[in-house]
Amino acid sequence: MKPAFTLIALAFVLQLTAQTTTEKWDLRKCVDYAMKNNISVKQADVQARISALQLKQAQLYQYPTASFNTSIGPQFGRSIDPTTNVYTNTELLSQNFGLQGNVPIFNWGRVKNNIAAQEFSAKAALKDIEKAANDVALNVATFYLQILAAKEQVNIVAVQIQQTRSQLDVTRKRVEAGAIPELNALELEAKLATDSSNYIAAQSSFQQNVLQLKALLTLDAAAPFEVEIPAVERIPLEPLTELQPESVYKLAINNQPNILSNQLRIKSAEKNVLSAKSTLYPSIGASYTIGSTYNNKAANFVTGTKIQYFDQLSQNFRQSVGVGISVPIFNNGTNRINYEQSKLNLLNARVTEDQIEQKLKQDIYTAYTNVINALQKFNAGKRQVESNQKALDFATKRYEVGLLSTIDLITIQNNLATAQFQQISNQYDYVFKMKLLEFYKGQGLKL
Repeated sequence: MKPAFTLIALAFVLQLTAQTTTEKWDLRKCVDYAMKNNISVKQADVQARISALQLKQAQLYQYPTASFNTSIGPQFGRSIDPTTNVYTNTELLSQNFGLQGNVPIFNWGRVKNNIAAQEFSAKAALKDIEKAANDVALNVATFYLQILAAKEQVNIVAVQIQQTRSQLDVTRKRVEAGAIPELNALELEAKLATDSSNYIAAQSSFQQNVLQLKALLTLDAAAPFEVEIPAVERIPLEPLTELQPESVYKLAINNQPNILSNQLRIKSAEKNVLSAKSTLYPSIGASYTIGSTYNNKAANFVTGTKIQYFDQLSQNFRQSVGVGISVPIFNNGTNRINYEQSKLNLLNARVTEDQIEQKLKQDIYTAYTNVINALQKFNAGKRQVESNQKALDFATKRYEVGLLSTIDLITIQNNLATAQFQQISNQYDYVFKMKLLEFYKGQGLKL
């Protein structure tokens, strides 16, 4: 027995040590971690990087282009000497160098408007990251509060077990003294078994909620994880008078990322319209070319001596500069269709703005109505718990003097437990709905 007891004690100490050394996660830590590691946030971040690259590409279009080329190879038979530009039958080896490019001069603001469009798109993509992070934060808060509620239910069932066990001890003594029948003790033993089963179910529900939160945080299911359990009655809540739906909406319209993101996309679409329109008009540009040629058979006409490599490159150096105009006449309607499509994209972005704003207003008013209903339900539940507690206190006294049956006492206890469970759900539901209104107001999520 001693070795077994020693092992059990050691296991208990190790478990206690692990619990005390495991860092606890509060809501802020959970939200911050999820924002950095959640897959949807990472995907939004990748899209933002793509938008940044597209902006960089648009900015580079305003600079001249340049490309360099060189070629080397032999010539046979009758061909043109690349250095004298006359026909020759001499076999020779030549090498050409060239640097050429184009310079945009005037294109009706096409490049400028395209840069502006990409700048707005890049800013919108950053707002998309914020939106993804906000969505994740709301999900984290939901699971976090479910964990707190489940933990409270575990605590309540644990108290019920202690109360039932205490009643069973007292009843056993009275049965042994012959004051009450054995049936009373058996009924309490059945109640204790039911309470124990409820405790296991509550613990299972708690663990399931913890696993769901860990999955949302992309944490290993086997990793140590313990949630900070604040007292629900100490969670700060704004006065309901400062969360009136119309005032919350006026603030939300200026701080919600999905609203700001779409506003930026409207501006981007407006610039895209101007950029697409510019393709319907002529554009002016310049071109330049720099080059030189080497011929292994090139010789000085006077002395007949072979001209050296770098001397030839210097002698054959050539340049050209030109200005041209490009007039779109007919390209299968591509430019015209692109222009019309850009106008429809702008129209769609504006319609989407109306849709998002209407949904936001509807969501806020719905959230406010839900808060009112949750508050009323919470207050009603509070009165119900108080009434059931008084009934149990009175019933316990009657039971102790033999004026109440065990079955009636158990029924009253179950009524109180049911009311307490429901009240926990009511309280956390009310807290979450209040936090949702605070979130729309732009205050983030905090407990």
